[in-house]
Amino acid sequence: MKKKVLSVLLAVAMTATLLVGCGGSAPAATEAPAEDAAVEEVAEAATEAAGDTALADAKVGVCIYQFADNFMTLFRTELESYLVSIGFSKENITIVDGANDQGTQSGQIDNFIADGVDVLIINPVNSSSAETITDKVVGAGIPLVYINREPAAEEQQRWADNNWDVCYVGCDARQSGTMQGEMIVDLGMDAVDMNGDGKVQYIMIQGDPENVDAQYRTEFSVKALTDAGWEVEELFNQVGNWQQDQAQDLVAKALSQFGDDIEVVFCNNDGMAMGAIQSIGAAGRKVGENIYLVGVDAIPEALDAIEAGDLSGTVFNDHLAQSHNAADAAANYITGAGNDHNIQCDYVKVTPDKVAEIKGFLGL
Repeated sequence: MKKKVLSVLLAVAMTATLLVGCGGSAPAATEAPAEDAAVEEVAEAATEAAGDTALADAKVGVCIYQFADNFMTLFRTELESYLVSIGFSKENITIVDGANDQGTQSGQIDNFIADGVDVLIINPVNSSSAETITDKVVGAGIPLVYINREPAAEEQQRWADNNWDVCYVGCDARQSGTMQGEMIVDLGMDAVDMNGDGKVQYIMIQGDPENVDAQYRTEFSVKALTDAGWEVEELFNQVGNWQQDQAQDLVAKALSQFGDDIEVVFCNNDGMAMGAIQSIGAAGRKVGENIYLVGVDAIPEALDAIEAGDLSGTVFNDHLAQSHNAADAAANYITGAGNDHNIQCDYVKVTPDKVAEIKGFLGL
């Protein structure tokens, strides 16, 4: 970039010298556009160079709700890599683990503010804490990018009403829940209703019930079945907190209690679906033959499980697009470009016939 600025400046300087050498007369009208274009290119190049410098010097604080989360591990790794690729300095990027404790994360945010970071990217432990977090960060004059866990619509409206430098980057969790249910519906009632009673018996393993993603995935996965005209019966609904070990214990408990009555297992994420696979196998059940199981995220382990026939399907939660959008949003705030207050991308259904395509996209 510096070379580009220098070459353009030299070109303009040479043009000016030639004009002076010809008696210093003003250029003809037909020459003006060429000179204006050169000046505009200098201005554009200088602006880009200034933006590059601003990013390289900017301090970025990133709060992740929990490093142990499979999906957020993919997200934060890609986020850091992409931040560096667009001009931020690796040594100026600090990523911290909230350990799934809002008090811990709040202290981390306080530390980032005291340290004078230039932008904060926050994956909140509790979405309900967004108002408090926003007030604290905006009060310190720091731009804020929320990721993955969407604050309430009322909170987002505050950002717009006050024209604050705050935005959310993520996907609509209602879409992911709907896609989970649609994958079950696409199998057909004859296949899913294994006991032939005309309805689908299911169990639900939820993430954090305070998290809007867990709420929407729980609601809309079942809604997709009822919207298709299917009758459903919920046998078991418990909170697995996004954790594989907790989900494994819960599914084992449900299978022990309800046995062959369980036809479908919904898990709010793939981490918990991985735990469900273990318990389903231990109970002598086989996914795709006498039980169905769906998750969300399309982590590598889940894609492998679909190929192996151990998972009916998942929903690709595009960590690449989301992390890149979050980094770009941070850069826009630093350079003064600004952002929309809500930046969305779409989920994608991943059934057995789509696994190779998604793996190829992810380079797996």
